[in-house]
Amino acid sequence: QVQLVESGGGLVQTGGSLRLSCAASGRTFSKNAMGWFRQAPGKEREFVVSINWSGNRTYYAESVKGRFTIARDNAKDTVHLQMNSLKPEDTAVYYCAAGVTPQTMLVSAGVYGINYWGKGTRVTVSS
Repeated sequence: QVQLVESGGGLVQTGGSLRLSCAASGRTFSKNAMGWFRQAPGKEREFVVSINWSGNRTYYAESVKGRFTIARDNAKDTVHLQMNSLKPEDTAVYYCAAGVTPQTMLVSAGVYGINYWGKGTRVTVSS
């Protein structure tokens, strides 16, 4: 099995940047599609971004396109989410996930196709 641990969350001002990391342990990490989801207080979980096993296919939510960038380093069993031009509406707990396909992550917002979840890291963007 795979275990995922997120890090890098914190408090930033509007317009600032933050980089989240997801470190994986286990023997099958490099063969999993990876994704990030977020959940704001009182709201449902939403899809943020996903990436395929080789790193050459990515899918972004329209709300973060052009501001967030996902990358994976399979040699280090790590995936990163670089977040720039942060807005108050980006405030949420961000969860790393591993699954079968990045397309399913986009379509189902994490309801289907997720094999492993991290416990989340909190991001707060002050206005």
